[in-house]
Amino acid sequence: MSVALGLKSKPVTTEPANDDSDISALINRLTAEVNQIAVDKTKSIQQITNQMKMLALNALIESSRAGAQGAGFAVVAQEVRGVGQQVETIARELETQLTKRTGDLVASIERMSQRSRGERMMDLSLNAIELIDRNLYERTCDVRWWATDSAVVDCAASPAPAAVSHATQRLGVILGAYTVYLDLWLCDLDGNVIANGRADRFRVVGQNVAHTKWFREAKTLRSGDDYVAGDVENQPLLGNAQVATYCASVRVGGEAHGAPIGVLAIHFDWEPQARAIVQGVRVGDSDKARVLLVDSHFRVIAASDGQGILSERVSLSLNGERSGFYHDRTGAMVAFHATPGYETYRGLGWYGVIVCGA
Repeated sequence: MSVALGLKSKPVTTEPANDDSDISALINRLTAEVNQIAVDKTKSIQQITNQMKMLALNALIESSRAGAQGAGFAVVAQEVRGVGQQVETIARELETQLTKRTGDLVASIERMSQRSRGERMMDLSLNAIELIDRNLYERTCDVRWWATDSAVVDCAASPAPAAVSHATQRLGVILGAYTVYLDLWLCDLDGNVIANGRADRFRVVGQNVAHTKWFREAKTLRSGDDYVAGDVENQPLLGNAQVATYCASVRVGGEAHGAPIGVLAIHFDWEPQARAIVQGVRVGDSDKARVLLVDSHFRVIAASDGQGILSERVSLSLNGERSGFYHDRTGAMVAFHATPGYETYRGLGWYGVIVCGA
């Protein structure tokens, strides 16, 4: 049985990535066309009124030449001139008002579009971190289950060569079925690795891991129902691979409240699994998006572009919120969502983050 990332998790689904931007672009284009038509028509009205005023001026000149006989015509010419000026004023006011209203409409549509885009990115950030949470919940179940395996319990209780050989074989069988792990280590209470599942590949038996944070925490677990979930790190004993380590205590008789006799550590093969998550988020090409998972210290632990993993820290402006979106100083949109956890896995304070280019 191969446990691939996401098989038991809710898939990332969303509307086509360019729907919102297409609708916004269409409305902006139509609004711009309406605005241009209004401007063109008011200019045509202004041209006509200019012609009317010119005709009225010529009529006044001719009426003055005609003397008393042209006096009546002069009155008509003045009225035509006044009407032309009124029409010109109305046309200018119409152009000003239409330009302002269409400008306000375009700005409102842009704000709505940005909000819609931000909310969509925030939802996608949640989907990404949820997929990780659900998957890592399964890892916490695995380690607690395997810590009760009779071969593991017997070896921890008495690490004689035969028991070590049996435990090694059993751990190897588990690794053959669960391909998302790099290795499984059985440690004694002093932190010495006494058996591992891939002894032919990783020669870790005899190494001491008592200095590691995950081992120190695992030694203090109160029962077999508890577990340790470690942050992502490079593990030197596994070829410096990126791993997320999960631990449970091995107890006498495999009983949850038996006395502790060892620690089982399982090393989740983080990089390919996390890459599948962040690269699977359905953002559009026009979004110019970088999808990230960051830990509680805002350290990048997965990136859709493969850059900065375990070395880059992002600056998130949370403002006390667990989710949201904003524009940073460069104009880029940043959407984020905190881990919600899943079942008994509370999460480690990680965030799903999407950064869209300006």
